[in-house]
Amino acid sequence: MNYRVLLYYFYADIENPEQFSKDHLAFCKEIGLKGRILVANEGINGTVSGDFEQTEQYMAAMKVDPLFEGIVFKIDDSDTHVFKKMHVRPRPELVNLGLEEDVNPHELTGRHLSPSDFLEEMKDENTVVLDVRNTYEYDVGHFRGAIRPDVQNFRDTPEWVRENRELFEGKNVLTYCTGGIRCEKFSGWMKREGFGDVGQLHGGVATYGKDDTTKGQLWDGQMYVFDERLTVPINQVEHVIVGVDHFDGTPCERYINCAEPSCNEQILSSEENEHKHIGGCTHACRVSPRNRYVQRNNLSQSDVIDRLAVIGEELDNLIEQ
Repeated sequence: MNYRVLLYYFYADIENPEQFSKDHLAFCKEIGLKGRILVANEGINGTVSGDFEQTEQYMAAMKVDPLFEGIVFKIDDSDTHVFKKMHVRPRPELVNLGLEEDVNPHELTGRHLSPSDFLEEMKDENTVVLDVRNTYEYDVGHFRGAIRPDVQNFRDTPEWVRENRELFEGKNVLTYCTGGIRCEKFSGWMKREGFGDVGQLHGGVATYGKDDTTKGQLWDGQMYVFDERLTVPINQVEHVIVGVDHFDGTPCERYINCAEPSCNEQILSSEENEHKHIGGCTHACRVSPRNRYVQRNNLSQSDVIDRLAVIGEELDNLIEQ
């Protein structure tokens, strides 16, 4: 594998995120990186890919910058770049919790737990594990028994926790996310809300999956990542598929985007079902004149009608049974 993927975040005081973003983008392009980086007054959060020399140069430059002293990178090997372009964008905040009063992780956050400590505490009967990622991330992989908040966006999670407070009161609460950045704020918010014993998986699931002691145990499925890979394995001991195909409910870990641009919903689908359903998550998306699958595969109107007919025949047969 000739390439590497770097995942990282660091809370720091960046005075001018706009100018920093411009300068940082120029630097990343100069050394040949591709990826997506967010910059805010509160710090930096990014995923980038490049060859060994490029990623080494980037990490070295970040580590010698006094602003990011102590920064830690999670490193994955890759056959190629996992991004098509390089973006560095300024943002009001690194993670959007939608709080009237923000949480500063330097001042308030949950206990940092190593992978081995997190694994041991998960086994305690008085522990509840809370997934603070989005639903599509949970659906393809999560810790066994973890609570899945019924929300569409991370910013809706605080209100959901308030409405379901009884699930967490008097419990040892463990939070986790992909790389750790969302937990830094969310665990702090939970402590501010009065939940006493709150811990977080330090380094996130990305670190847990590489730990030589835990070997990713008690994780089922794959971990969703925000690059062209979409999912990566975590559990080194056993692999349990938890994702289900959007169309037929069979086990599935392959994500696609609905072919209708205005929908673009991420769904789990086998390659066979993607072709059968013309890439659309609903009938309306399948027959849309803007269907990208139809355009990409140069399907004629008769081709589309034929595929719709096949779906209809299968539905009729199912009803008759």
